[in-house]
Amino acid sequence: MVHTNPNKVYFQHTIKEELTISGKGVHTGQSVTIRLKPADPNTGIIFQRIDLPGKPTVKADVDNVIETNRSTTIEAHGARISTIEHLMAALVGTQVDNALVEIDGEEVPILDGSAAPFVEVLEKGGIVKQNAEKIFYSIDHNITFTDEDKKVEMVALPYHNYRINALIDFNSPVLGTQHAALKNIKDFNVEIAPSRTFCFFHELELLLANDLIKGGDINNAIVVVDKPVSEDQVERISKIFNKKDVKVSDSGILNNLELRFPNEPARHKLLDVVGDLALVGYSFNAHIIANRPGHSSNIKFAKKIKEHIKKYKHKQDIPKYDPNQPPLLDIQAIERTLPHRYPFLLVDKVMELSATHVIAIKNVTYNEPFFQGHFPGNCVMPGVLLAEALAQAGGFIAIPRDSVDKYDTYFLKIESCKFKHKVVPGDTLILKMELLHPIRRGICEMKGTIYIGDKLVTEAILVAQIVKRP
Repeated sequence: MVHTNPNKVYFQHTIKEELTISGKGVHTGQSVTIRLKPADPNTGIIFQRIDLPGKPTVKADVDNVIETNRSTTIEAHGARISTIEHLMAALVGTQVDNALVEIDGEEVPILDGSAAPFVEVLEKGGIVKQNAEKIFYSIDHNITFTDEDKKVEMVALPYHNYRINALIDFNSPVLGTQHAALKNIKDFNVEIAPSRTFCFFHELELLLANDLIKGGDINNAIVVVDKPVSEDQVERISKIFNKKDVKVSDSGILNNLELRFPNEPARHKLLDVVGDLALVGYSFNAHIIANRPGHSSNIKFAKKIKEHIKKYKHKQDIPKYDPNQPPLLDIQAIERTLPHRYPFLLVDKVMELSATHVIAIKNVTYNEPFFQGHFPGNCVMPGVLLAEALAQAGGFIAIPRDSVDKYDTYFLKIESCKFKHKVVPGDTLILKMELLHPIRRGICEMKGTIYIGDKLVTEAILVAQIVKRP
């Protein structure tokens, strides 16, 4: 499980300043005000019921979902917040990782039935980068979810980015079969966020009978009329919503509501997928294909994705070595940076290099000169040389490249050094060094790990000094 781009560091974001949004909850009909506030790195999205004693908080996490009937509801510590999916989708679309959402009621306001009003407020208020790395987890193999009764199929495929395809089919002559796609999360705010929620005319009375959509408005939801309705039925709905001139358009949409996209219902279902999968609790990359998705299925699918990430996330830090990939630095380029030479040069290739990390390769052969005297007949690479190989790899972070000046590095300290497996001829060492603190006064502190395949063989904290040659 790796970064989107191993040579690029991604950062977490929060909102620049406090933002306020007010409106009615679609199901409760209550007037609600939410205040979005900045939060520290690694906080995630936290809801807080400021209208309840003690102002309890609920983390936006799939483990806290307690209901998925027409919307997604979370609950913890005696606090419940419902219809969070549109706001969560807007936070994903604007790439807000950390925020406190204060709310003085049970339900997030429906506004126009889409995520666009939330996006507009967030973009107007501004998003700020935080000094904390954002980790993207990848999917190692296909994760599938099916519900045969509802004819739901969902799959997460390994992919280098975040992409979603959604397909809906309600056997409706008005909607037909619709497809929506999000190729990049950067397109969400324009292509997906404005898509409004929808329901069928024949569902309205059932929803009302179940004490739902008290705050509903035929102008903040697309009402699809795909079955014959009488004038009396239309008039009754008109009175309930206190609207005049309610009628069915030729396209089968109530009240002549103009669609923002020809496939707006499918786009809204995709919007819900984005909002519900935000509750996985980890940023991840995958190609999601959702056939007939709904909140219940989305949440069950999100739980499977979270279980997968938790099971395999320990592999996040294991670098992958593809011998077919050309090195970033070959042996000639390595010699232009490091002062070491045969027989003490212990780095053969550099595969990745950034300001904060390096991944290098050392191929251990039977012809290594140290095998002549270190356990003859039982070739084992000396542990001190494993630490030295790490230090040499770390030199690429510390030593300025392409400088006319030459530098040497000297050990100051080695801490927490552990040798977990022996290294023998034929092993390919993957050397990973990560900068723990910014380099100051030539002092460099790094965390080093050595892998053979997925197996950790050595780890240590190394402190070295970089000194310019006279």
